[in-house]
Formats: sequence, structure tokens, C-alpha cells
Amino acid sequence: MAKTKQFKTESKKLLHLMTHSIYTQKEIFLRELISNASDAIDKRHFLSLTDSSIPPVDYEIWLTPDEKGRTLVIADNGIGFTEEELINNLGTIAQSGSKAFLEKIEQNDVDLIGQFGVGFYSAFMVAETVTVETRSPFAETGYRWKSNGESSYTIEEIDRTDLGTTIILNLRADDEENEEDFSQYTKTYSLKSLVKKYSDYVRYPICMMVTKTEDKKEVEEKEVLNQMIPIWKKQKSEITDEEMSTFYKHQFNDYDEPLKVIHTNVEGMLTYTALLFIPEKAPYDFYSEKYEKGLQLYSKGVFIQDKNKDLLPDYFKFVKGLVDSADISLNISRELLQQNQQVKKIASHLEKKIKSELESMLAQDREKYLKFYESYKTTLKYGIYESFGLNKEKLQDLILFKTSKRDDYITFKEYVDDKPTDQNAIYYATGKSKGSILKLPQMDVMREKEIEVLLLTDEIDEFMIQVMQTYGDVPFKSIQQADTDLVDETKKEDLKTKEKENKDILKAIKKALKDKVKDVKLSYRLKESAVCLVSGEGISMEMEKILKQMPNAANVHADKILEINPDHDLFTALKKVYEKDEQKIDDYASILYHQALLIEGYPIEDPTEFSNHLVQLMIDSSK
Repeated sequence: MAKTKQFKTESKKLLHLMTHSIYTQKEIFLRELISNASDAIDKRHFLSLTDSSIPPVDYEIWLTPDEKGRTLVIADNGIGFTEEELINNLGTIAQSGSKAFLEKIEQNDVDLIGQFGVGFYSAFMVAETVTVETRSPFAETGYRWKSNGESSYTIEEIDRTDLGTTIILNLRADDEENEEDFSQYTKTYSLKSLVKKYSDYVRYPICMMVTKTEDKKEVEEKEVLNQMIPIWKKQKSEITDEEMSTFYKHQFNDYDEPLKVIHTNVEGMLTYTALLFIPEKAPYDFYSEKYEKGLQLYSKGVFIQDKNKDLLPDYFKFVKGLVDSADISLNISRELLQQNQQVKKIASHLEKKIKSELESMLAQDREKYLKFYESYKTTLKYGIYESFGLNKEKLQDLILFKTSKRDDYITFKEYVDDKPTDQNAIYYATGKSKGSILKLPQMDVMREKEIEVLLLTDEIDEFMIQVMQTYGDVPFKSIQQADTDLVDETKKEDLKTKEKENKDILKAIKKALKDKVKDVKLSYRLKESAVCLVSGEGISMEMEKILKQMPNAANVHADKILEINPDHDLFTALKKVYEKDEQKIDDYASILYHQALLIEGYPIEDPTEFSNHLVQLMIDSSK
């Protein structure tokens, strides 16, 4: 006769909490019950090694769905329960049998999944009633435990000879209002999908009878739903490139081979296995807000979380992969991680490992690294820029640039090692392309002095350089800024003399341009070109272009300085015009300014004004 017992805690309220608040997804129940079954088999296997009365068998977990009867059965041939264990473990909520077992045997090498003792109660999220039929080697009979998950349960003796546990779920009626379809848990394809998602690497076979058609006849046969041994638990030497590629494509929905595989196993104070991949190409949404970084998280082969963001820094967000660790602290539902030191330590290890692998690729396989860099360079550059350069030291040696002297990429270190010993700065120029930068008037002096210039063609580049300020103890200097160290003292004195001699015309040009420029100067840097614009202190002109594309940035502007080549025939012509008719200098100033704007890639501010001045100049020249 069945005995009715009350749950030992204030169960009605607590069970409601267990089944409605702890788990965010109802499908988790299958993972929990399979994990419990795996634990039960682990216990039986361990005890069979020292107790001859507990025979080892072919261990299996079985799923038996019944669509018509709306039931799902999860069965195992593990250790089973005695009546006392049923009362203690199922009759007392949050009483973890697995945890008690671990404490009892005091051995840490028994790999059990359950630690909280609440996973069983997740069954009530989908089931109206739950029936447990079980037999333990330490009991003379079997027992049936049954409850509707409210305030009480029943226990009765049953005839059962096989060791193990069978859990029968009588599923709830579908809830149309909340769009919950509980009948899906009796469908073969749904169960296969859930096993693949959550329990693919449970170490024992998860079996189900499936119907297949052979010779136009339907036959039932046993199918194992899980892989059991995770690929990352195998020795590296045992895994072929083809196996690794197949796993990556299947696990992370990519059609291409991974560019790089990082397989690491760490043991000691912190134990974990990581299998990481760098995709050959960035996903289409990689640089959008919709893209989610993160690594898959497993605990002892059981899937816990799809994209854990805490395991990867943003600048390595291109890495896909997984981490499997028994040391991480999970919350009571095993769905989310507690904030803990283990996760931070794993993340720190992974960051160093990824950086090391990238540095090795750069040094030993430059061609592969260049393929990686073309896909993910912006992410690395943002990594240096963000947090005011906090990660500069970590990432700066992974950055590459093309230069004015070569088409191949070089590192900052390679630039510094190759520069003349008397060159005290790393020179750079910004622009839309290499071609446009090489045509800049400011390049005149760099060509004359045979100085190599880094070419910054991505929008983020100058922001990154401004944050870095130096590489080691060598400062960065823009050839498009007003200040420079490229002019010798003799040239400086010569320029000062010429500016004094021509101060009236320079003042007249500045007055004509009003607030369009901060100053008008004679230039040391121009050799073949007549005129150029350079930036004063503060933001550069290239940075101004980028910032003005952003919302609420209309008032952003760079201080522009108009530089004129004192040795150019144009300046000689300007002086003659000014001597004849000072009023005409306004037209010439406008043309010079707009010419410099065009060279820098700016649109003409007033096309009509520019056109009128140009027409007047042509008329005057014809007289």
C-alpha cells in the first residue's frame, strides 16, 4: 500500500519557486534528468569496482516518448534508490545525493555532475505528475515514488529486479495562452535536438527506439543520440584535421575551414580544457551591434551556456570555441555563472594563450597572419583605443601598417628597427588610400629626406595612434601637423627671415580667409607643391572628417594652418599681384585655400565663390 508523505520543507512555496523561477527555459529539464541518470551510473560503476554484489553492465540511458499517452520516460541502469534515499533525496528539496556521495567517499576524481539537488524538480515544469520507479542493490525490493509537485508524495513497494531508475513524466496540457507546447517532448526530432544541444557529451549512450523505413517497411531500431566523448577531451595526436574541421563547421555553423585552431588543456589549481577557433572570415554582422561574442561553456561535458561573454575580451571577440571545466561555480539552476575568480582566471589564461598564438602566427606564418589581419584588424585597433590605451602593451605588436616605401605590411617594431638611428619619431600620414596619401604635398619633404611614413587609411587608425602616443620610447608624429622636427636650424632662420620680409602679404591672405584658417605661414616642408593645409594643436583634419559624420558633432573642427611654398613660382606671382593691387589678394587667397582643401580631400565650402574667383583670375591673366 502506498504511503503518503509531506515534503520536509515548506514545499508548496519552494516547489513553485523551483519550477517557475529558477529555470529560464523549460527544456532544461531533460538536461537535468539525463545528468542525474549519468550520476547514478557513475555511482554504480564506482561501487562495482570494490563490491562484487553490484555487477557491472553495459551502462545506458533510455528515452521513451509516447505521443498518444503524452508521456516521456527517462530510464537508467545506475545505482537506484533505497526507500530512505527516496525520502532524503526526492522528499527533501535541495538535498543533493551526488554531493552527499562525494562527501562520503571523499574522492575528487569521481566526475559527478549534480551538486545542488534541485535538477530533479525541473521535471514539474513540464509534467503534471512525476513517477519514479527504482531499485537499489542495497534494498530487498523496488519502490515507486509519485508526486504532482505540490505538497506531498507517495511511496510504495513494487516488484522490480533490475537495478536503476525509471522516471515517467505525464506531461502538462499545452498552454496556448503562453504558447507552450509540452507535446514537443514526446516527438523524436525534439528530443534528438535537445540531447544534441545539452547532453551530447554525457559519457554514457543516450538511446531511443526510432522508426525507420527498410524495404518499404517500417521497423524500429535502437539509435544512440549522443557522441559521448567530446573531441576536446581526446589527445591532440588522436584528432585529424578533417575531424577538427568537421566539428568546427557543425558546432559553429560555418562553411569555411577555421583559419586557426587552439586546443589547450590546463591542469593544476585551475583545471579546464579549451578548444578555440579563429574563423577565416568575419561573419556578416561582426561589426554590428547585433553580433554577440562569447564562448560555449560546458561543465564536465554538460552544456551550460552558449555565449559566455566573460571568457573573452572584446578585442578577441572574433574567437569562437568552448571551455569545459569542472572548477567553475554554477548557480543553483546550472544556467548562469556566478561572478567568481575561476572564470576570471580562465579568461586571463585564454587571453594570454590567444595573444601568444597570434604572435607565433605573425612570426612563423606571415601569410596566414595577413589573412587573419585583413579580417580582424579593426577589432585589434579598437582594443588599443578603448579604455584610454589600457591594453596598448598587449596588442601593439599585433598591429600592421603599409608604408610610403613598401607595399607589404610592417609592425611598429620593424619600423623602429629599420629607421635611421638619428630619426627620433615614427612618422605617419592619414588618408583614404595609399595613393591619396602619397600625393599629399606634405610628402615632399619626406621623399627628399627618404623618411618612411606609416600610411593610416582606416578611420580608427589615428584615434589609436593618439591614444598610444609612443611605441616604446619613440613618439608618433603626423606629417600633417604644424609642428615637426624635420627642419634644421639654418632652414628655420631662413624661413623666419622670409616671413618677416613677406609679413604684409601673409597677413593680408589671413585677413581675406577670416576664420577659415588659424594662421598663414611659409612652409619648410613643401618642395614641389605650392600650398597645403596642416593641423594646429588638437584634433587633426582627418579626425575632423570622421567626427563630423557622427551625430551631434557639427561644431567639431580642426585648427587649419595654410602653408605656402616660398620657393614656388606661385608665391612669386602672388607677391607681384599684391604689389600691383592689394585688393586682388582676396581672390587669390580664396583660390589658394580651396586648392588646399581639395588636396586634403575636403569638399569646396563655397563652389560659387571659388568659381567666380577662378573666372576673375582667368580674365585678369588675359589682359
